Amino acid sequence: MADVKPQQRFAYIDWLRGLACVMMFIVHGYDSWLRYDLHETPTYKWSQFLGTIPAPLFLFLAGVALALVTDKLRRAGVNANQIARKSIARGAEVLVLGYLFRIQEYVLGLPKSPWTDLLRVDILTTIGITIILMGVICWLARSRAAVVALSVALTFVVAMVTPPLYTTWRPRWLPWFLESYVNGVHIYDVPQSWLFPIFPWVAFGFAGLAIGFVLFSDWGKANLWSALIWTGVAGAAVLGVAALVDARGPVLYASYDFWHTSPNFFFARVGVMMAMMPLGYVWCRWGPGEKGFSPLIQMGKTSLMVYWVHIIFVYGRLSILPKHKQGIPAATLGIAIIFVWMTLLSMARTHYDAQVSAAEGWVKKKLRLAPG
Repeated sequence: MADVKPQQRFAYIDWLRGLACVMMFIVHGYDSWLRYDLHETPTYKWSQFLGTIPAPLFLFLAGVALALVTDKLRRAGVNANQIARKSIARGAEVLVLGYLFRIQEYVLGLPKSPWTDLLRVDILTTIGITIILMGVICWLARSRAAVVALSVALTFVVAMVTPPLYTTWRPRWLPWFLESYVNGVHIYDVPQSWLFPIFPWVAFGFAGLAIGFVLFSDWGKANLWSALIWTGVAGAAVLGVAALVDARGPVLYASYDFWHTSPNFFFARVGVMMAMMPLGYVWCRWGPGEKGFSPLIQMGKTSLMVYWVHIIFVYGRLSILPKHKQGIPAATLGIAIIFVWMTLLSMARTHYDAQVSAAEGWVKKKLRLAPG
Protein backbone atom coordinates (compact mmCIF):
# COMPACT_ATOMS: atom_id res chain seq x y z
CA MET A 1 0.00 0.00 0.00
CA ALA A 2 3.03 2.29 0.05
CA ASP A 3 2.26 3.52 -3.48
CA VAL A 4 -1.22 4.76 -2.60
CA LYS A 5 -1.50 8.54 -2.92
CA PRO A 6 -2.35 10.51 0.24
CA GLN A 7 -5.70 11.69 -1.13
CA GLN A 8 -6.61 8.07 -1.87
CA ARG A 9 -5.47 6.93 1.55
CA PHE A 10 -7.81 9.30 3.39
CA ALA A 11 -10.69 9.87 0.95
CA TYR A 12 -12.63 7.06 2.63
CA ILE A 13 -12.85 9.17 5.80
CA ASP A 14 -14.58 11.98 3.90
CA TRP A 15 -16.71 9.41 2.08
CA LEU A 16 -17.90 7.98 5.40
CA ARG A 17 -18.73 11.49 6.61
CA GLY A 18 -20.70 12.03 3.42
CA LEU A 19 -22.50 8.73 3.95
CA ALA A 20 -23.45 9.93 7.44
CA CYS A 21 -24.85 13.10 5.84
CA VAL A 22 -27.01 11.07 3.43
CA MET A 23 -28.32 8.88 6.24
CA MET A 24 -29.05 12.05 8.20
CA PHE A 25 -31.08 13.48 5.29
CA ILE A 26 -33.17 10.30 5.16
CA VAL A 27 -33.82 10.21 8.91
CA HIS A 28 -34.63 13.90 9.24
CA GLY A 29 -36.60 14.15 6.00
CA TYR A 30 -39.02 11.35 6.82
CA ASP A 31 -39.29 12.44 10.44
CA SER A 32 -40.13 16.03 9.53
CA TRP A 33 -42.30 15.61 6.44
CA LEU A 34 -44.21 12.31 6.66
CA ARG A 35 -47.77 12.38 7.92
CA TYR A 36 -48.13 11.01 11.44
CA ASP A 37 -50.25 8.10 10.23
CA LEU A 38 -47.25 6.94 8.15
CA HIS A 39 -44.99 6.71 11.20
CA GLU A 40 -46.08 3.11 11.64
CA THR A 41 -44.95 2.08 8.14
CA PRO A 42 -41.80 -0.01 7.56
CA THR A 43 -40.30 2.90 5.57
CA TYR A 44 -40.45 5.23 8.53
CA LYS A 45 -39.35 2.63 11.07
CA TRP A 46 -36.33 1.58 8.98
CA SER A 47 -35.39 5.22 8.43
CA GLN A 48 -35.36 5.83 12.18
CA PHE A 49 -33.36 2.66 12.79
CA LEU A 50 -30.87 4.03 10.25
CA GLY A 51 -30.77 7.15 12.40
CA THR A 52 -28.86 5.32 15.12
CA ILE A 53 -25.66 5.63 13.05
CA PRO A 54 -25.09 9.18 11.67
CA ALA A 55 -24.48 11.10 14.93
CA PRO A 56 -22.18 8.39 16.39
CA LEU A 57 -20.36 8.22 13.04
CA PHE A 58 -19.73 11.99 13.02
CA LEU A 59 -18.26 11.76 16.52
CA PHE A 60 -16.28 8.59 15.74
CA LEU A 61 -14.77 10.16 12.60
CA ALA A 62 -13.99 13.35 14.54
CA GLY A 63 -11.77 11.15 16.71
CA VAL A 64 -10.16 9.50 13.67
CA ALA A 65 -9.55 12.90 12.07
CA LEU A 66 -8.03 14.34 15.26
CA ALA A 67 -5.68 11.36 15.42
CA LEU A 68 -4.59 12.09 11.83
CA VAL A 69 -3.96 15.78 12.54
CA THR A 70 -2.19 15.07 15.82
CA ASP A 71 0.02 12.45 14.17
CA LYS A 72 1.03 14.89 11.41
CA LEU A 73 1.88 17.60 13.93
CA ARG A 74 3.88 15.22 16.11
CA ARG A 75 5.88 14.01 13.11
CA ALA A 76 6.53 17.64 12.17
CA GLY A 77 8.10 18.22 15.57
CA VAL A 78 5.31 20.28 17.12
CA ASN A 79 5.34 19.83 20.90
CA ALA A 80 2.48 18.33 22.85
CA ASN A 81 1.40 21.62 24.44
CA GLN A 82 1.02 23.32 21.06
CA ILE A 83 -0.90 20.35 19.65
CA ALA A 84 -3.24 20.38 22.63
CA ARG A 85 -3.85 24.12 22.22
CA LYS A 86 -4.68 23.66 18.54
CA SER A 87 -7.06 20.78 19.28
CA ILE A 88 -8.76 22.54 22.17
CA ALA A 89 -9.09 25.73 20.11
CA ARG A 90 -10.74 23.77 17.29
CA GLY A 91 -13.12 22.15 19.77
CA ALA A 92 -13.95 25.54 21.27
CA GLU A 93 -14.65 26.87 17.77
CA VAL A 94 -17.14 24.07 17.09
CA LEU A 95 -18.67 24.60 20.54
CA VAL A 96 -19.23 28.30 19.81
CA LEU A 97 -20.75 27.38 16.45
CA GLY A 98 -23.07 25.01 18.31
CA TYR A 99 -24.32 27.83 20.52
CA LEU A 100 -24.68 30.14 17.49
CA PHE A 101 -26.74 27.41 15.83
CA ARG A 102 -29.05 27.29 18.82
CA ILE A 103 -29.44 31.09 18.70
CA GLN A 104 -30.28 30.89 15.00
CA GLU A 105 -32.89 28.18 15.57
CA TYR A 106 -34.41 30.19 18.42
CA VAL A 107 -34.67 33.34 16.28
CA LEU A 108 -36.12 31.49 13.28
CA GLY A 109 -38.67 29.84 15.56
CA LEU A 110 -39.98 33.05 17.11
CA PRO A 111 -42.53 33.74 18.48
CA LYS A 112 -43.20 30.06 19.25
CA SER A 113 -39.71 28.97 20.32
CA PRO A 114 -39.17 29.00 24.11
CA TRP A 115 -36.00 30.57 25.51
CA THR A 116 -35.02 27.19 26.95
CA ASP A 117 -34.24 26.01 23.40
CA LEU A 118 -31.12 28.17 23.59
CA LEU A 119 -29.72 25.71 26.15
CA ARG A 120 -30.54 22.44 24.36
CA VAL A 121 -27.57 20.07 24.09
CA ASP A 122 -27.18 19.70 20.33
CA ILE A 123 -24.84 17.42 18.36
CA LEU A 124 -22.59 20.39 17.45
CA THR A 125 -22.24 21.24 21.14
CA THR A 126 -21.24 17.68 21.95
CA ILE A 127 -18.80 17.45 19.03
CA GLY A 128 -17.08 20.60 20.29
CA ILE A 129 -16.85 19.25 23.86
CA THR A 130 -15.59 15.91 22.54
CA ILE A 131 -12.80 17.52 20.49
CA ILE A 132 -11.73 19.56 23.53
CA LEU A 133 -11.62 16.41 25.69
CA MET A 134 -9.69 14.50 23.01
CA GLY A 135 -7.16 17.32 22.90
CA VAL A 136 -6.73 16.93 26.66
CA ILE A 137 -6.25 13.16 26.23
CA CYS A 138 -3.50 13.72 23.65
CA TRP A 139 -1.83 16.20 26.00
CA LEU A 140 -1.97 13.89 29.02
CA ALA A 141 -0.86 10.77 27.13
CA ARG A 142 2.33 11.75 25.32
CA SER A 143 2.96 8.42 23.54
CA ARG A 144 0.84 6.72 20.89
CA ALA A 145 0.30 3.63 23.04
CA ALA A 146 -0.73 5.76 26.00
CA VAL A 147 -3.31 7.67 23.91
CA VAL A 148 -4.80 4.41 22.64
CA ALA A 149 -4.91 2.88 26.13
CA LEU A 150 -6.42 5.98 27.76
CA SER A 151 -8.98 6.43 24.95
CA VAL A 152 -10.10 2.80 25.16
CA ALA A 153 -10.35 2.99 28.95
CA LEU A 154 -12.42 6.18 28.84
CA THR A 155 -14.66 4.72 26.14
CA PHE A 156 -15.44 1.76 28.38
CA VAL A 157 -15.92 3.83 31.53
CA VAL A 158 -18.24 6.38 29.90
CA ALA A 159 -20.36 3.63 28.33
CA MET A 160 -20.65 1.69 31.58
CA VAL A 161 -21.59 4.64 33.84
CA THR A 162 -24.17 6.04 31.41
CA PRO A 163 -27.21 3.99 32.57
CA PRO A 164 -27.03 4.96 36.26
CA LEU A 165 -26.40 8.62 35.36
CA TYR A 166 -29.79 8.54 33.65
CA THR A 167 -31.53 6.73 36.52
CA THR A 168 -30.21 5.86 39.98
CA TRP A 169 -27.19 8.21 39.92
CA ARG A 170 -28.93 11.15 38.29
CA PRO A 171 -27.31 14.44 39.41
CA ARG A 172 -30.65 15.99 40.32
CA TRP A 173 -28.88 18.54 42.47
CA LEU A 174 -27.67 20.30 39.32
CA PRO A 175 -29.79 22.93 37.54
CA TRP A 176 -31.60 21.35 34.59
CA PHE A 177 -29.43 23.10 32.00
CA LEU A 178 -26.27 21.60 33.57
CA GLU A 179 -27.76 18.17 34.26
CA SER A 180 -28.75 18.13 30.58
CA TYR A 181 -25.07 17.95 29.65
CA VAL A 182 -24.86 14.74 31.67
CA ASN A 183 -28.03 12.93 30.58
CA GLY A 184 -30.08 15.16 28.26
CA VAL A 185 -32.85 15.87 30.75
CA HIS A 186 -33.44 19.40 29.38
CA ILE A 187 -36.63 20.86 30.95
CA TYR A 188 -38.61 17.62 31.13
CA ASP A 189 -37.31 16.04 34.37
CA VAL A 190 -36.75 12.85 32.35
CA PRO A 191 -33.69 12.26 30.10
CA GLN A 192 -34.64 12.69 26.44
CA SER A 193 -33.52 10.28 23.71
CA TRP A 194 -33.31 12.99 21.02
CA LEU A 195 -30.61 15.05 22.74
CA PHE A 196 -26.83 14.52 22.74
CA PRO A 197 -25.41 14.74 26.28
CA ILE A 198 -21.81 13.98 27.20
CA PHE A 199 -22.80 10.48 28.39
CA PRO A 200 -22.48 8.39 26.31
CA TRP A 201 -21.86 10.49 23.17
CA VAL A 202 -18.29 11.68 23.84
CA ALA A 203 -17.20 8.03 24.05
CA PHE A 204 -17.79 7.58 20.31
CA GLY A 205 -15.12 10.21 19.75
CA PHE A 206 -12.75 8.48 22.19
CA ALA A 207 -13.22 5.18 20.32
CA GLY A 208 -12.44 6.89 17.01
CA LEU A 209 -9.34 8.51 18.51
CA ALA A 210 -8.00 5.10 19.59
CA ILE A 211 -8.68 3.57 16.16
CA GLY A 212 -7.13 6.58 14.42
CA PHE A 213 -3.87 6.36 16.39
CA VAL A 214 -3.56 2.71 15.39
CA LEU A 215 -4.31 3.37 11.71
CA PHE A 216 -1.85 6.28 11.50
CA SER A 217 0.98 4.52 13.30
CA ASP A 218 4.11 3.55 11.33
CA TRP A 219 2.76 0.01 11.01
CA GLY A 220 -0.70 1.23 10.05
CA LYS A 221 0.61 3.52 7.32
CA ALA A 222 2.90 0.83 5.90
CA ASN A 223 0.15 -1.81 6.04
CA LEU A 224 -2.99 0.26 5.55
CA TRP A 225 -5.13 -2.47 4.03
CA SER A 226 -4.15 -4.97 6.71
CA ALA A 227 -4.80 -2.39 9.43
CA LEU A 228 -8.26 -1.67 8.03
CA ILE A 229 -9.08 -5.36 7.65
CA TRP A 230 -8.17 -5.98 11.28
CA THR A 231 -10.22 -2.94 12.27
CA GLY A 232 -13.21 -4.44 10.48
CA VAL A 233 -12.66 -7.87 12.02
CA ALA A 234 -12.34 -6.34 15.48
CA GLY A 235 -15.51 -4.33 14.83
CA ALA A 236 -17.44 -7.47 13.90
CA ALA A 237 -16.15 -9.11 17.09
CA VAL A 238 -17.22 -6.13 19.21
CA LEU A 239 -20.67 -6.24 17.60
CA GLY A 240 -20.96 -9.98 18.24
CA VAL A 241 -19.89 -9.72 21.87
CA ALA A 242 -22.32 -6.82 22.46
CA ALA A 243 -25.18 -8.87 21.03
CA LEU A 244 -24.21 -11.92 23.09
CA VAL A 245 -23.92 -9.96 26.34
CA ASP A 246 -27.26 -8.29 25.67
CA ALA A 247 -28.92 -11.67 25.15
CA ARG A 248 -27.22 -13.70 27.87
CA GLY A 249 -25.13 -11.39 30.00
CA PRO A 250 -25.62 -10.60 33.69
CA VAL A 251 -28.06 -7.93 34.85
CA LEU A 252 -25.91 -4.98 35.98
CA TYR A 253 -28.40 -2.13 36.19
CA ALA A 254 -31.63 -1.47 38.04
CA SER A 255 -33.10 0.02 34.86
CA TYR A 256 -32.14 -1.17 31.37
CA ASP A 257 -32.92 0.84 28.22
CA PHE A 258 -31.28 -0.87 25.23
CA TRP A 259 -32.00 1.82 22.62
CA HIS A 260 -31.08 4.79 24.78
CA THR A 261 -28.41 4.10 27.41
CA SER A 262 -27.33 0.46 27.12
CA PRO A 263 -23.56 -0.15 26.89
CA ASN A 264 -24.40 -3.12 24.66
CA PHE A 265 -26.09 -0.88 22.09
CA PHE A 266 -23.23 1.61 22.39
CA PHE A 267 -20.58 -1.03 21.66
CA ALA A 268 -22.72 -2.55 18.91
CA ARG A 269 -22.63 0.81 17.12
CA VAL A 270 -18.88 1.13 17.68
CA GLY A 271 -18.48 -2.31 16.13
CA VAL A 272 -20.60 -1.34 13.12
CA MET A 273 -18.57 1.82 12.55
CA MET A 274 -15.28 -0.08 12.80
CA ALA A 275 -16.60 -2.57 10.24
CA MET A 276 -17.62 0.30 7.95
CA MET A 277 -14.06 1.62 7.67
CA PRO A 278 -12.60 -1.13 5.42
CA LEU A 279 -15.82 -1.13 3.39
CA GLY A 280 -15.47 2.62 2.84
CA TYR A 281 -11.84 2.19 1.84
CA VAL A 282 -12.67 -0.57 -0.65
CA TRP A 283 -15.45 1.56 -2.15
CA CYS A 284 -13.10 4.52 -2.62
CA ARG A 285 -9.89 2.67 -3.52
CA TRP A 286 -11.15 -0.04 -5.89
CA GLY A 287 -14.83 0.75 -6.37
CA PRO A 288 -16.62 3.76 -7.87
CA GLY A 289 -16.09 5.96 -4.80
CA GLU A 290 -13.34 8.04 -6.42
CA LYS A 291 -14.15 7.37 -10.05
CA GLY A 292 -14.91 10.91 -11.15
CA PHE A 293 -16.86 13.25 -8.90
CA SER A 294 -18.15 11.83 -5.61
CA PRO A 295 -20.99 13.75 -3.92
CA LEU A 296 -20.36 11.86 -0.69
CA ILE A 297 -16.66 12.75 -0.55
CA GLN A 298 -17.58 16.33 -1.42
CA MET A 299 -20.15 16.66 1.36
CA GLY A 300 -17.82 14.89 3.77
CA LYS A 301 -15.33 17.74 3.40
CA THR A 302 -17.91 20.25 4.64
CA SER A 303 -20.10 18.05 6.84
CA LEU A 304 -20.46 20.63 9.62
CA MET A 305 -21.88 23.20 7.20
CA VAL A 306 -24.08 20.56 5.55
CA TYR A 307 -25.55 19.62 8.93
CA TRP A 308 -26.18 23.25 9.85
CA VAL A 309 -27.88 24.28 6.60
CA HIS A 310 -29.96 21.17 5.95
CA ILE A 311 -31.65 21.50 9.35
CA ILE A 312 -33.04 24.89 8.25
CA PHE A 313 -34.66 23.41 5.14
CA VAL A 314 -35.92 20.22 6.80
CA TYR A 315 -37.00 21.13 10.34
CA GLY A 316 -36.93 24.93 10.33
CA ARG A 317 -39.34 27.62 9.26
CA LEU A 318 -37.81 27.46 5.77
CA SER A 319 -38.70 23.79 5.35
CA ILE A 320 -39.03 23.02 1.64
CA LEU A 321 -42.14 20.90 2.28
CA PRO A 322 -45.04 21.37 4.73
CA LYS A 323 -44.15 19.35 7.80
CA HIS A 324 -46.05 16.16 8.71
CA LYS A 325 -48.29 16.46 5.64
CA GLN A 326 -46.45 14.40 3.02
CA GLY A 327 -46.73 10.89 1.67
CA ILE A 328 -43.68 8.69 1.17
CA PRO A 329 -43.09 9.67 -2.52
CA ALA A 330 -43.21 13.43 -1.77
CA ALA A 331 -40.93 13.09 1.28
CA THR A 332 -38.49 10.97 -0.73
CA LEU A 333 -38.42 13.64 -3.45
CA GLY A 334 -37.72 16.24 -0.76
CA ILE A 335 -34.78 14.18 0.51
CA ALA A 336 -33.41 13.96 -3.06
CA ILE A 337 -33.70 17.75 -3.43
CA ILE A 338 -31.86 18.30 -0.14
CA PHE A 339 -29.13 15.91 -1.33
CA VAL A 340 -28.63 17.92 -4.53
CA TRP A 341 -28.75 21.29 -2.77
CA MET A 342 -26.25 20.26 -0.11
CA THR A 343 -23.88 18.85 -2.73
CA LEU A 344 -23.97 22.12 -4.70
CA LEU A 345 -23.56 24.18 -1.52
CA SER A 346 -20.58 22.05 -0.48
CA MET A 347 -18.98 22.52 -3.91
CA ALA A 348 -19.45 26.27 -3.64
CA ARG A 349 -17.86 26.27 -0.19
CA THR A 350 -14.76 24.30 -1.21
CA HIS A 351 -14.39 26.45 -4.37
CA TYR A 352 -14.55 29.58 -2.22
CA ASP A 353 -12.00 28.17 0.24
CA ALA A 354 -9.67 27.30 -2.66
CA GLN A 355 -9.96 30.82 -4.05
CA VAL A 356 -9.22 32.37 -0.66
CA SER A 357 -6.25 30.04 -0.14
CA ALA A 358 -4.86 30.91 -3.59
CA ALA A 359 -5.25 34.63 -2.90
CA GLU A 360 -3.50 34.32 0.46
CA GLY A 361 -0.67 32.39 -1.18
CA TRP A 362 -0.28 35.06 -3.85
CA VAL A 363 -0.13 37.83 -1.22
CA LYS A 364 2.48 35.95 0.85
CA LYS A 365 4.59 35.34 -2.27
CA LYS A 366 4.50 39.03 -3.18
CA LEU A 367 5.42 40.03 0.36
CA ARG A 368 8.43 37.66 0.31
CA LEU A 369 9.62 39.11 -3.01
CA ALA A 370 9.09 42.71 -1.98
CA PRO A 371 12.33 44.69 -1.52
CA GLY A 372 13.42 45.52 2.02
